[in-house]
Amino acid sequence: MHVAGGTVGTPVTIAFSVAAVAALGFCAARARTHLDRPSALTAGLLVVLLLAAQLINHLLPGVHGHLIGGALAAMLVGPWIGALTVTTVLILDGLLFGDDLSTLGLNVLNLAILGTAFAYLLVAALLRGLPRNPDGLATIALTTAMVSAGAAAAGAGLQYALGGDPPLTGLTGQMVGTQVLIGIGEGLITAAAVVAVARFRPALVHAVTGPRVKRTPPPALAAVADEPESLYRVVRRRGHTAY
Repeated sequence: MHVAGGTVGTPVTIAFSVAAVAALGFCAARARTHLDRPSALTAGLLVVLLLAAQLINHLLPGVHGHLIGGALAAMLVGPWIGALTVTTVLILDGLLFGDDLSTLGLNVLNLAILGTAFAYLLVAALLRGLPRNPDGLATIALTTAMVSAGAAAAGAGLQYALGGDPPLTGLTGQMVGTQVLIGIGEGLITAAAVVAVARFRPALVHAVTGPRVKRTPPPALAAVADEPESLYRVVRRRGHTAY
């Protein structure tokens, strides 16, 4: 789902492009602390996979509907590296397949930033209640792919409403609906890929290794952590000898 060249006015394009650059700078800064050899390899393989998947398009007025990849990237490599991975795919799309680079900033904000961010936030929320086993991961993948696709389409709809000539305010609902339907197919692909990797190399799946839910320890353990010497009193009270 790319915003096509010439469909959004220059002022709106510049404004959203600046926002995209700022967001990518933040992602790059955060990715430095998370990037290692396995995640770099996974990100590289994701670029190849997403480039191939995006060759299948569903046309809408002014946009292309296709697999986005934000949910897959968020689940495999996390939000920061995931956003940079999808951005790399968009750049290569423009260089190799003729996508209009004048709207690159708009598409980066919609697909790489919004798509990945909404996917990751939902992944983190669902992991509070769902197990990190194949069934749980598949459910999360399907759900997040649909939401991620809808969020990206909503971003494009906002850009058309603000900068379209004429403003295409009635297009947002159609775009979101179509992308959510496409998101079902994307969710199945995402689920299959994540579950396959999790079965053989779970350490490569960010949804398995992190994010972790921070749990509050029981009051007694919290007191021991805050005051180490209290451990001695606990042991003595239970009738044991402390060494």
